[in-house]
Amino acid sequence: MTSSASPRLSMLELAPIVAGDDAAQALRNSAALARHVEQLGYTRFWVAEHHNMAGVASSATAVLIGHIAAHTHSIRVGSGGIMLPNHAPLVVAEQFGTLATLFPGRIDLGLGRAPGTDPLTARALRRDRFAGDDFPQQVAELRGYLGPERPGQQVRAIPGTGTDVPVWLLGSSLYGAQLAAQLGLPFAFAAHFAPAQLHQALKQYRQLFQPSAFLSQPYAMACIPALAADSDAKAQRLATTPYQKFLNLIRGDRRPLPPPVDSMDGLWSPREAFAVRGEWLGAAVFGGPETVRTGLQKLLDETGVDEIMLSVDCYDFADRLRCCEIIAGLLPRLRAAKTEPA
Repeated sequence: MTSSASPRLSMLELAPIVAGDDAAQALRNSAALARHVEQLGYTRFWVAEHHNMAGVASSATAVLIGHIAAHTHSIRVGSGGIMLPNHAPLVVAEQFGTLATLFPGRIDLGLGRAPGTDPLTARALRRDRFAGDDFPQQVAELRGYLGPERPGQQVRAIPGTGTDVPVWLLGSSLYGAQLAAQLGLPFAFAAHFAPAQLHQALKQYRQLFQPSAFLSQPYAMACIPALAADSDAKAQRLATTPYQKFLNLIRGDRRPLPPPVDSMDGLWSPREAFAVRGEWLGAAVFGGPETVRTGLQKLLDETGVDEIMLSVDCYDFADRLRCCEIIAGLLPRLRAAKTEPA
């Protein structure tokens, strides 16, 4: 790969509900954050589908994508991702066909196969325990609805047919990488909560990639946890919010996003600390500007990803905005491999 000036930078949004606040404010913040990162030059703003989580307001993902797109002008808006086995492919095609018709050239459709929730809520979504086994067939059906109308086609997505909304495959294991390679689609790895197989997945994706009408060469993105502040000390204090978030998830406590604390001492056991820092947040880049620059460059050098997507958990919305500003300012000092998406 040849060197280029800087990588692309994007944002993952879960519309976090912080302790003491509500979903309405979380959704207002999402629109404000999208406008902010658009002005900073970010490439994409993706919304993730999760259900029955007290700290997440992005459950009606397609609805929120429309809201975000209506409050921005040029940034690409999409799903990171839609959990396809939760939905009929035709419904997803109609939703994203409508979005692409309203906001032409700006909509991405990232697809995953996990439920995005706990087993009981998955059943409430009418997702049986075998849902996802036919994920490749679901993806093919969905793409068929978004492509050109075929002779004799009796079921169409209206709007949707002919929109060719760009489809990405998401994954936190080797499965998504292999399928993305087989189909010749761009691939996004969820290192913001499951970093263990990041390197192996990217290696397999590139080795197995088959060029397609959509993409002539592999295009990979890594989503990572990130916190940038004006000093390492402040960033490490802010990091206690995502530490507590994942600690609560480990304990089965899906409460709103907690405020930072001065120290995690006494809040977690050594085993829990290892799980949160190593297993869940092992790809995290937290620190002041120079620490973050070093961490992001290390990620680029080790993975060769074409794009970095940030997952930023801050209790104070002003700290989220500042984090995005700092990292955008680091872009001219980062080197990335040159690979153009379709």
